Amino acid sequence: MPAPLVDGGLVAVAAGDAWLAVSDTSWLGVALAAVACAALALRRFLPLAVVLLTLPATVVADLVFAPLAALFALAERSRDRRLPAGCAVLMAAASAAPWPWHDPDSRDRTWTLIQFVYTLAGTAAPVLLGQLVQARRDLSQRLAEIEEAREHERALHAQAVLARERAQLAREMHDVVSHQVSLIAVQAGALQVAAKDTDSREAARTIRSLSVSTLDELRNMVALLRASGGRATELTPQPTLADVRRLVATSGIDAELTGRLPDTVSTPAQRAIYRTVQEALTNVRKHAPGAGATVELWRDGDHVGVTVTNSRPTRPSLPLPGSRQGLVGLRERAEILHGTFASGVTAEGGYEVSLRIPAQPE
Repeated sequence: MPAPLVDGGLVAVAAGDAWLAVSDTSWLGVALAAVACAALALRRFLPLAVVLLTLPATVVADLVFAPLAALFALAERSRDRRLPAGCAVLMAAASAAPWPWHDPDSRDRTWTLIQFVYTLAGTAAPVLLGQLVQARRDLSQRLAEIEEAREHERALHAQAVLARERAQLAREMHDVVSHQVSLIAVQAGALQVAAKDTDSREAARTIRSLSVSTLDELRNMVALLRASGGRATELTPQPTLADVRRLVATSGIDAELTGRLPDTVSTPAQRAIYRTVQEALTNVRKHAPGAGATVELWRDGDHVGVTVTNSRPTRPSLPLPGSRQGLVGLRERAEILHGTFASGVTAEGGYEVSLRIPAQPE
C-alpha cells in the first residue's frame, strides 16, 4: 500500500481511539491528544520526536493506539536498542501516573505500581515487534546481498571455465589441425617440385597455396582464442605413449625413436609427451627440410621426459606461416604438470626440444 495511505489510516485510527479516550476530559487533553494523533504522520522521519509528542497526551488521557504506534515506529527504525526500551518504560510511567496529580496514599501507590507493571508489558510488545520487523528486514537485505554475490561468483566461474575451454581448444587446434595442414603443405610443395607435367604442378601449387592460407587463418583463430584463454586442465582424451611410435613412423622425415617408458605413467603425462613429439616433428618438417631427428624417451627417478633433436637442414625451408604458439603451448603443458620445458639451437646447428615432467600427478 502507498505510504501516505498507510499514514493516513494510522492517524484516523488514532483519532478514533483518542475521541473515545478524551470525551470527558478538558480542552488540554483534547489538544494534547490531537497533537499525538497528528504526530503519527511523521513517524517515518522523526520517530523519537513522535514518541515525545505522544507522552503528554498519555499522561492526561487513556490513549492506547497512538503510544503503541509511536513505540513500534521507533523500535523499527532505531539501531540503539536502549532507546526504544527507555521510551517504553517512560511511556508506561506516563500512562500509570495519576492525573490530575495529587498526593496518593499507600493503597493508591500500590495500584499505581501494579498498573505500571501491566502497562510496561503492553508497551514492551510494540518495541519487541518493531525490533523483529527490523531484524527481518535486515536479514532480507543480507540474503539479497548474498544472492547477488553468489550470482557474481557464478558469473566469474563461468567466465573462468570458458577461458580454460578456449585455451584448451586453441592448444588442440594448433597441435592437431596445424600438424595435419602443415604436412599437406610440405607434401604439396614436394610434389610441385617433383611433378613433371604442368597439370600436376599446377594442382600441387593450388594445394600448397590453400594449405598456406589455411595455416594463416588457423594462426589468427588460435591467437583469438588465446586472447581470452587461460591455463587449461587436460580433460579431453588424447593419444598416449602407444601412439608415439606410429607418430614417428608417419612423420614424413628420417626420424628414429629410442628409449621406452612404462605404461604406468599418468595419462596427462603421456599426452604431454605425445604433443611434444608431434610439435617438434612438425617444426622439423616446416623449418628444417632434409634434417633427421631423434626422439628419445627417458626416465629419471620419479620423472619422465622426452628429448627431440634434429640435425642441420640440408635445403632451404618453404616460407610457411607460423603461429608461434606451439612452443608456448608445450611450456604451458609442462607448467600445468609441474614440469619443465626447454628448447634451443644445438652446437651442430640443429634444434633440441626437451620435456621433463613427473611420472605421476603431484
